[in-house]
Amino acid sequence: MNPTDINDPEYFHQVIDCQFACPAHTPVPEYIRLIAEKRYTDAYMINWESNVFPGILGRVCDRPCEPACRRMRVEKNAVAICRLKRVCADNRDEITQRLPKVPTRKNGKKIALIGGGPASLTVARDLLPLGYSIDLYDDQTAAGGFIRSQVPSFRLPKKVLDEEVNYILGMGVTTHFNTYVSSMASFLKKAYDAFFIGTGAPRGRDLDLPGRKEGDAFIHIGIQWLAGVQYGHRTKTGHTTLVIGGGNTAMDCCRTARRMGGEDVKVVIRGSREKMKASAWEIEDAVSEDIPILEHLSPLDFVVENGRLTGMNFQDLAKESAPVFVPCDEVLLAVGQENAFPWIEPEVGLIFDSRGRPQVDKTTFQSNMEQIFFGGDAAFGPKNVITAVAHGHEAAISIDLFCRGKDPRDRPPVKTTLDGQKMGFKDWIYNSAISDDQRQIVPMVPTVKSIKDRLMEVELGFDQKVGQKEALRCLNCDVQTVFTAAECIECDACVDVCPTTCINFLKNQDEASLRKALSIPADNLSQQLYVSAPLPTGRVMVKDENVCLHCGLCAERCPTTAWDMLKFRYDGARAGEK
Repeated sequence: MNPTDINDPEYFHQVIDCQFACPAHTPVPEYIRLIAEKRYTDAYMINWESNVFPGILGRVCDRPCEPACRRMRVEKNAVAICRLKRVCADNRDEITQRLPKVPTRKNGKKIALIGGGPASLTVARDLLPLGYSIDLYDDQTAAGGFIRSQVPSFRLPKKVLDEEVNYILGMGVTTHFNTYVSSMASFLKKAYDAFFIGTGAPRGRDLDLPGRKEGDAFIHIGIQWLAGVQYGHRTKTGHTTLVIGGGNTAMDCCRTARRMGGEDVKVVIRGSREKMKASAWEIEDAVSEDIPILEHLSPLDFVVENGRLTGMNFQDLAKESAPVFVPCDEVLLAVGQENAFPWIEPEVGLIFDSRGRPQVDKTTFQSNMEQIFFGGDAAFGPKNVITAVAHGHEAAISIDLFCRGKDPRDRPPVKTTLDGQKMGFKDWIYNSAISDDQRQIVPMVPTVKSIKDRLMEVELGFDQKVGQKEALRCLNCDVQTVFTAAECIECDACVDVCPTTCINFLKNQDEASLRKALSIPADNLSQQLYVSAPLPTGRVMVKDENVCLHCGLCAERCPTTAWDMLKFRYDGARAGEK
């Protein structure tokens, strides 16, 4: 193999598994170290720069970072990255003075945002400091999109939502709430230089089954029902309620139904619980609230007697049997969401696919009409908040380039640094000791109490002491082991001291052969091998990045400083950068 090019910004980025997995590329180890030092406001601002909504995401993020966490190489549970984000949000000082300054003199360009969700708000956050005038249109009474209309208050308090949304609106967004854009053709006549559409995936899928029409009063589309609850239009649910579907919306529906008077609430899924789309912790929370999950049942029809819903018939997919009747007096359908653009007329000229999704460039988020951009669920279908934020950052870059007459594909580069961490001969600036603590358990409000109040937040979050303990479980994957071949005397001291046997000195070969030849074969092909330049003996140093703990023992033991610990910082590109 050729020597590894550690100057490639994506090489060490991929080694920081949590950050690499985050759609917004949040510098996770960096802010976790600050939490360990009780520098909560600094940790919050690092989050705010990348994921925009630390307090919100510290409660409702889908956590793609956690399954990628390096902790899971050595024990069962990842670092509680999401809940640590909440720790810095709950304990920070006021940040208003630390927000970007917005120029009073504008640059003459006006941008329209249609939809007030996380993608649109991120676009506004990135473009306002550059002098753009931003107008936001939304049919709700306040910004937030599906976070406001569909995420229950027992998961995300309104106070937290309002505070973080208002940080952005307070930067100078001109808002047009309670305003439904009914005609894109008419809207395009307004004097805007670019348009961003972030209207989500607002159409919940229905089940066209016998009895659906007759039982309509007792059968509800899940996302619409959740919105009705959030806005106070629905104040109760049936005593016996069935929730059809296995995603996160289904989990929100069933848990909300328990708080709306549903004494007997069940979730029904076609497959097995192990294959549910809902996040594992969402499923655990539902089960802990005494909500059973009925597996392998496929809906057949709604049973309506004398004008009232009495139950549903299902086919048991696990065995051949007669239809299974499950009694209920209300049904919530959470079987998926779809894009819906009834307000965009065909004559506008936007191209949509057979599933009603717009033709959008995956790099620039530009549609086939150069002045119109999409992001969030409106672009590629239902995802999550952190993905919508990532879309917003990228779309803001494109809108800025477009408005300046430049090619949106000519993206600004990411920013990286590689800094030394040495204070003394065997002393590092960061805490390099590997904590033996297991993942901390987040305290919860007792179920008996929380079920009675849908506005009461269920998770209490970590306090400062527990948060610090959890933060110290982070392995500092951004502090890289950097090898200088010219300094190595091939004493193999680093090999002897390495706790995971990830360092090897051997004859160079092709990658497949090298992976097999290591002391412990490197089977994870998604992580690269770190290969040095040739050494005096003709051998090369090969390190399996997959199992390295970044403990620094190799650098401490090395007598010639061939190994060093250098902190790698990776920040995604932002609008206006060159």
